[in-house]
Amino acid sequence: MSANPKRSLVPEKPVAAYDGMLSGIVDLLQQARRASARAVNVLMTASYWDIGRRIVEFEQGGSRRAEYGEELLRRLSRDLTDHFGRGFGPVNLSQMKRFYLLWPPNQIFQTLSEKSARRICQTLSSKSAPQILQTPSEISETLSRKSPLTVSDLTSAFPLPWSHYVRLLSIKSPHARAFYETEALRGGWSVRQLDRQISILFYERTALSRNKAAMLKKGARPRPSDAVTPDEEIKDPYVLEFLGLKDEYSETDLEEALIVHLERFLLELGHDFAFIARQRRLRIGQKWYRVDLIFFHRRLRCLVVIDLKVAEFSHDDAGQMHLYLNYAREHWTCPGENPPVGLILCARKDATLARYALEGLPNTVLAAEYRMALPDEKSLAAELQRTRRLLEARRKGAAR
Repeated sequence: MSANPKRSLVPEKPVAAYDGMLSGIVDLLQQARRASARAVNVLMTASYWDIGRRIVEFEQGGSRRAEYGEELLRRLSRDLTDHFGRGFGPVNLSQMKRFYLLWPPNQIFQTLSEKSARRICQTLSSKSAPQILQTPSEISETLSRKSPLTVSDLTSAFPLPWSHYVRLLSIKSPHARAFYETEALRGGWSVRQLDRQISILFYERTALSRNKAAMLKKGARPRPSDAVTPDEEIKDPYVLEFLGLKDEYSETDLEEALIVHLERFLLELGHDFAFIARQRRLRIGQKWYRVDLIFFHRRLRCLVVIDLKVAEFSHDDAGQMHLYLNYAREHWTCPGENPPVGLILCARKDATLARYALEGLPNTVLAAEYRMALPDEKSLAAELQRTRRLLEARRKGAAR
């Protein structure tokens, strides 16, 4: 007697039922990721406010000279970086200090007392609640007697993510800053929407508008480009820095595969290229950027900063590379090394492009030396095009 074929232990269900279950699980995990990112943001923002408070109080106990404050931030930056790694540069600490100064304790006490008063009133509405009532001023006085406030006390005082407050710090007008903070909270703005509204002077335009209600209603409508995915919330550079996590990730599988192959290709060219980093993040002003690859060229004694694009080359790409090189020259170049060089690679489906950025070199002699030692641009473009075709062929084969 032949053996019966094994039967699946999973009961057969209609496709629609499975799709419904899958959709529910996806929604659940996305909500959990968003909630996790928000929980971290609450603690991070409260901690940074308290760090700012401690810096200000320490400064007030010593010298008030500007040089003293700058030296304090540099020293504290070095020590905190030794303990926790990234996220505590002088600029970051200066932002925390300014955050405390622009959101002073009396404003925080008022926010906390209002929320505490509401919670007490809600509690008193239940039959089992003790009949004890404090006024908001009494609650504020009670909170102000706590010295110092703990991070737990502060978590309800800052409802927006830290990235929002960083953007708000750049606004000089207190009225405009309060307006954007209120509207971002009321409308649930992402940091992209907040940045866009500030850039188009939404506060000033609303103030001049005759129909302010209509203006506010129109401004509250988000654009598709304002959306932030749960994955982006979790991988927010501020969150990753605060948690001490690595932030190496790629936007697409194709881009990641091209970067990995390019890394191997350059390392196999000889002994000139030494690998330094992949997907290195950097912050210029209030914006975060990501450099795809960084090598050190041993013969030229310089860093090679590589930026890969999967779209058509534009002048913006060249400008962005110059930003990278200026940052690398100031922060990543060691004494005795030559200026860094940039390599922009555009891996379009129909055409590829490789272009070196040598404009920042001090003289044409050094630029000529760089070109002699570096791989030919056409050879790099041809290798990139060949790799892309190979990867796409493999993908099509796997999909059959």
